[in-house]
Amino acid sequence: MARAKRPASANQLPIASAVRARRHRLGLTLQELARKSGLSAPFLSQVERGQTTPSITSLIAIAQALQVDIHYFINPPPSSQVVRRAKEPELLETATPIRYVRLSGGHPERQMEALLMSIPPGSTAPSTAREGEGFYYVLEGELKMTLGKETFVLGPGDSAHFDQRHSFQMANSGKRILRMLWVGTPAIF
Repeated sequence: MARAKRPASANQLPIASAVRARRHRLGLTLQELARKSGLSAPFLSQVERGQTTPSITSLIAIAQALQVDIHYFINPPPSSQVVRRAKEPELLETATPIRYVRLSGGHPERQMEALLMSIPPGSTAPSTAREGEGFYYVLEGELKMTLGKETFVLGPGDSAHFDQRHSFQMANSGKRILRMLWVGTPAIF
């Protein structure tokens, strides 16, 4: 008879995702984290999957290995890093004509990014590919998107959601500003 998985309690999931996110942010494998913390890789894997809750002693060892304070695992980010107010937009400086406004929170361990992009007519981004997923939603204007060998023209209300490891290119093919929402992983700014 198969054993039922024990449901994760409310306090296990934040610790699990925080450990995993921080480890990924530092580019560590489970084995490297095990070596640095003095804990076993199978135990750390269970912690990251929310299957076990580490003791305070283990959590301190994990925190030290991940170069954070233990409060990183138990305290949520302050509201100043979670809530975005329309009257206080965060404009991101880039060396391009594209205007980026961050809509997502500003906490350092976020894994997802949400951006409002304003792209002048005639602007074309170079063909690229990167890790993660991307969701693009056109608010105004016309987006010409090439994914692999296929080209699509998207207008207001149209969207595209794809694995960004596939080569893609985007351009404002219209005569006015293109405004679109991008939500994706990993956080890029």
